[in-house]
Amino acid sequence: MNPVNYGHYRIVGELGRGYDLPTEAEWEYACRAGTTTPFAFGRCMSTDQANFGGVGPHFSDCQDLHTINRKGPVKAGSLAANPWWLFDMHGNVSEWCQDWYCRFSEDAFTDSKGPSSGTERVMRGGHYFSKADECRSAKRGRFPPDRASNAVGFRLVMRP
Repeated sequence: MNPVNYGHYRIVGELGRGYDLPTEAEWEYACRAGTTTPFAFGRCMSTDQANFGGVGPHFSDCQDLHTINRKGPVKAGSLAANPWWLFDMHGNVSEWCQDWYCRFSEDAFTDSKGPSSGTERVMRGGHYFSKADECRSAKRGRFPPDRASNAVGFRLVMRP
């Protein structure tokens, strides 16, 4: 079956189901996996759980958990899964989201929608050389969609 372009990233598989990049809100919901801590693993994360480059000043009390600096991405699924059995949500490679990047106000929001176009897409999850702060469930990043990096990846969401 030939893929069908629906919107910017929509493809349709053999069973008629659509596959998209997650929205920013969907990505964070999946990353958190029902938790309320900075990481799905708790207040801190270890290098047995995620591939990241160091703890940084915000998580200095977690320093003893950063024992390995891999200095590059590792095979997907090599480290611990979050409580919903999703692998590599923190670290390894930053992941594209559907949303175009914009600054949000400090007001509380739920499932906010960004602009319909832009120059940079939202990235989530941090990557192998990110400090822990950049790998938090709530941390937002951005990257131009016409550039490539070995620190950038994606995951797909299956739609009905």
